[in-house]
Amino acid sequence: MAERNMTMREALNLALEQALARDERVFLLGEDIADASGGGILGVTNGLSTKYGEDRVIDTPISEAAITGAAIGAALDGRRPVAEIMMMDFIGIAMDQIVNHAAKMRYMTAGRTTSPITVRAAVVAGMGTGATHSQSLESWFMGVPGIKVVMPSSPADAKGLLTTAIFDDDPVLFLEPVKLLGARGMVPVEEHAIPFGQANTVRIGTDVTIVTYGWGVPMSQAAAAELEAEGISVEILDLRTLLPLDVPAMLEAVNRTRRAVVVTTSVRFGGPSAEIAATLTENLFDRLVAPVARVGAQFTPIPSAPVLEAAHFPDAERIADAVRRTVGVRAGVGG
Repeated sequence: MAERNMTMREALNLALEQALARDERVFLLGEDIADASGGGILGVTNGLSTKYGEDRVIDTPISEAAITGAAIGAALDGRRPVAEIMMMDFIGIAMDQIVNHAAKMRYMTAGRTTSPITVRAAVVAGMGTGATHSQSLESWFMGVPGIKVVMPSSPADAKGLLTTAIFDDDPVLFLEPVKLLGARGMVPVEEHAIPFGQANTVRIGTDVTIVTYGWGVPMSQAAAAELEAEGISVEILDLRTLLPLDVPAMLEAVNRTRRAVVVTTSVRFGGPSAEIAATLTENLFDRLVAPVARVGAQFTPIPSAPVLEAAHFPDAERIADAVRRTVGVRAGVGG
């Protein structure tokens, strides 16, 4: 399959364009997503309304509840809507529609009716946008049966996973880490889909497994490169989806290395790392040679000041320190 070097932003745009071309039931809706409004505040939908018309790339009023409610109604009528929530922090306004309607539709109709909607939301964590525009709230949805939760870490994964989301018959929350939208990588040019629930090993190692996703992947890669110089071999498992969670891949990787560090940009307390760590411990208690370590965001509102925000979120050094402790090496000593 032919590939081209592109950013994650361009890969997402290409996935949306190919879905619009493939199936006339697909349409996009959200605030400021049409070209007359700038093609989305992050440029992901740029050019699509010009090519496919404003009846398929629809600028909506500023109402996340209306956006999501309209998407659910359209899905019930046989369409495949892709609804954009401009920033994930605003998704609380649409919680009733997502949690009590879209996620329950298949169950409450005994499978007769599904809700094939994709809800795209930008995660602006780490960009200095403050307490109400910077949150990574995926843990809210991990406790909701009936919805799928996706966060890619590379351009190729972003394109493949978004394609799968759009043509899935159940609701998908598709989270886009803004810090990675400019990241570049080789991406299949033709339409391709990556199945949900299949984690990806992005680095092979023997001493410890880092389990992570989204923005946590490049931070973990930076930490692993630093630790390699100290003689510590780190494996990195990119989950790609949090619902469904690829438990077999997690268990297989950690069973081999016998040590695990879970890295998330969501809060550490009550966040995804807690569920992942519990799953690993319950299944591999007799294999682990050290407790499962967790690195996540601090349990505080997110500061706007850059130096304080940097202390709030994980970074490569915090991840490296957690790995050193897990393999029994004091931070800064090495070897």
